[in-house]
Amino acid sequence: MVQTVKLVVLGDGGVGKTALTLRLALNYFGASLAPSRCEDSYRKHAIIDGQPYMLEILDTAGQEEYTALRDQWIREGEGFLIVYSTTSRASFDRVERFRHQVARVKDSDSVPVVLVGNKIDRVHEREVETRHGEELAKRLGCAFIETSAKTRVNLEEAYFMAVRMIEARKGGTAAKPVRQKTKKQRKCSIL
Repeated sequence: MVQTVKLVVLGDGGVGKTALTLRLALNYFGASLAPSRCEDSYRKHAIIDGQPYMLEILDTAGQEEYTALRDQWIREGEGFLIVYSTTSRASFDRVERFRHQVARVKDSDSVPVVLVGNKIDRVHEREVETRHGEELAKRLGCAFIETSAKTRVNLEEAYFMAVRMIEARKGGTAAKPVRQKTKKQRKCSIL
């Protein structure tokens, strides 16, 4: 039986949300895509870990004038990809706002979220190092991956990670919380 999963792609304007989504859903890449009007929806059949899925992907507009609609988009989603451009420190600096908005609207810190650093093919324009993305994802309780819509590097895997997190949550093993508590060290007694 095919399971339907609703994924929402969030992030600033110009980070490549539409490029990632079109590349996955239609295998189309255009160097100069027009910004998403308000929202665009795509469907993609995928086999993930041997199971058939129908991915319903909502590609959202990142422009400020659409912030009022973002709560509605978040309510509808099961899993989220928060995208920033590795060539834009400003887009990376705004990731936390998107993550906190998802937690607020969903009223949960354990929502399936994948932090996606896009445009890794533009090596000489990089402003955000991989380790910075990893550190932020760990702090925010997200999964992390870097992608390139142009070269398809980690393209499917970014979406599949979100689906796996949704499935883990359904199975009772929720994703990491946003704020992790430090574990007390336990002493070992040998008898």
